[in-house]
Amino acid sequence: MTAPKPEFRNVAAPSIADLDLMAQAAFAALPEDFRRLCDGVVIRIEDFPDDETLDEMNCESEFDLLGLFHGRGRAQSEATPMTGQFPNMVWLYRRPILDFWAEHEETLGAIVAHVLVHEIGHHFGLSDEDMQQIEQAAG
Repeated sequence: MTAPKPEFRNVAAPSIADLDLMAQAAFAALPEDFRRLCDGVVIRIEDFPDDETLDEMNCESEFDLLGLFHGRGRAQSEATPMTGQFPNMVWLYRRPILDFWAEHEETLGAIVAHVLVHEIGHHFGLSDEDMQQIEQAAG
């Protein structure tokens, strides 16, 4: 008896919506105290960073940046937000993340969680060691 052949013709790369679901699940798995401190941080998924961001970050390629925190970190913020201030945002870039995933042994969910925690960590001014502990607590 032969094993059934897997059907791959209809499999597509994870979409922006798929990565958004992964990011939301990764965020929900973070320690509650950490999530509470993230109140108001907006998580956005885009295929690539825009040209202005690439220039600002001195990127050689649109694949150089997996994610970005944009805003005023808690350490730099005033007690009352300034009028007209945009919310703090974490951007995750789908195509660079998928490219990184294809080149490494980690699961896509683990990569999305790592990039998310790393970028949120900038919001708090955390060290890499602090971010690693948060990731470990999230499982």
